[in-house]
Amino acid sequence: MNLYIEENIKINKVFQQFASDDDIHPYSIDESIIDMTTSWKLFGNSPYEVARKIQLAVKKETGIYTTVGIGDNPVLAKFALDIEAKRNHSLIAEWHYEDVPDKLWPITEFENVWSIGQQTTKKLKSWKFNSMYDLAHSNPYELKARLGVVGSQLFALSWGIDRSIIHEKYIPKEKSYGNSQVLPKDYVIQSEIEVVIREIAEQVAARLRAHHKSATVINLGIGFSLAETTDSTRSRPGFGISMKINPTNSNLELTNHVLRLFRKKWHHESLRHISISCGNLIDDNTQQLDIFDTKDDELKNHILDHTIDDIRKKYGFNSLVKLSSKSKGATAIGRAGLVGGHAGGNAYD
Repeated sequence: MNLYIEENIKINKVFQQFASDDDIHPYSIDESIIDMTTSWKLFGNSPYEVARKIQLAVKKETGIYTTVGIGDNPVLAKFALDIEAKRNHSLIAEWHYEDVPDKLWPITEFENVWSIGQQTTKKLKSWKFNSMYDLAHSNPYELKARLGVVGSQLFALSWGIDRSIIHEKYIPKEKSYGNSQVLPKDYVIQSEIEVVIREIAEQVAARLRAHHKSATVINLGIGFSLAETTDSTRSRPGFGISMKINPTNSNLELTNHVLRLFRKKWHHESLRHISISCGNLIDDNTQQLDIFDTKDDELKNHILDHTIDDIRKKYGFNSLVKLSSKSKGATAIGRAGLVGGHAGGNAYD
């Protein structure tokens, strides 16, 4: 993954030869969106010709062949990329609004369309929507009534409409910190599950401290294993639960809160996914004391957490771990060398 990231950076630097930084949006680890509305004429006689020049420049710099989707807006470019370009010999495709009836509306497999997942597909099929044409010619108000804002987005999508502007940077209304894991196997033993929950909670707490923030809301998300979700007696795909808390970034306090949430909602289903996030953040320069705890105990925990952070920052995560992270089911040590959940390529370091 480290090598993957390095190559991604190189490719985006090539893009900077053709567009300004403000017009380049790294969409994911292997895709970027470039708004070339005002710049493509500087490099060729058509967008297709410029796309080919970018393709060759990336190939020369990295040895990697890129796939290019060209469109009147980001979503049409994305459709061109996913639906057509990957199958073309040139690895380039171009979609315009006038192509929507011929290229988008005939699609019957909704999962092949960007942003439409399996659950949404099931709902659409149950409502007798059998193609993108059906979506485009449905009542948009009924779609919104059934699916909320997603229904409005789907209707716009079916007409190839996308009003997003690349150079207007997205600024989230509220910052939060979290972490999640897809477990390597189905977990059903409570002690093993709670070890992983504690490990994740402490990772989130460390992120809060690194950014000098405390959380006043904590969220726990649990995803059940496939065996649970297909069992007719247990139809829940999982659960999500949150609670307001006194401002904290303490390992002990956050762990206790999230374990309390877990024990409240878990009914011995087998698990495959755990996520924890903290929101409604405030600066951690204030501390709200617990009347059932002493100030000395809270101060000692504060010093201990920051000391562990400093040691791990200097010597690596595995330089100091709790004994429970050596127990069966624990994942923190094994995940310490991962980058974005993948092998980082540092196995021989």
